[in-house]
Amino acid sequence: MAKRYRYAFTRKKEAAGGKWSVAMAVISVLLLPASVFYAFLNGGDKPYITGGLCLLAALLSVYGFFLGLGSFKEKNTGHLASIVGSLANGVISIVWLGIYLSGV
Repeated sequence: MAKRYRYAFTRKKEAAGGKWSVAMAVISVLLLPASVFYAFLNGGDKPYITGGLCLLAALLSVYGFFLGLGSFKEKNTGHLASIVGSLANGVISIVWLGIYLSGV
């Protein structure tokens, strides 16, 4: 008789760094319309606040990218959030770089 293999798939917790990476991607995406709306309300005055919000969003996406990559080192955890966070923050960082370079 053939040997029967029994597999048990357990749900692993997601890596903490991956969760934070996804959160930073969401915050970075939400800061762009927030800064545009703020600039619209003020009629273009106070550009340093708008620029500061955009710089904060860009730095959050870069930090989230490296945090997502670093979370792959965590053992016995799921890495779906790490993959999603790293990819999202990488794309968002490129978009922020494009916005910055188009303004220069």
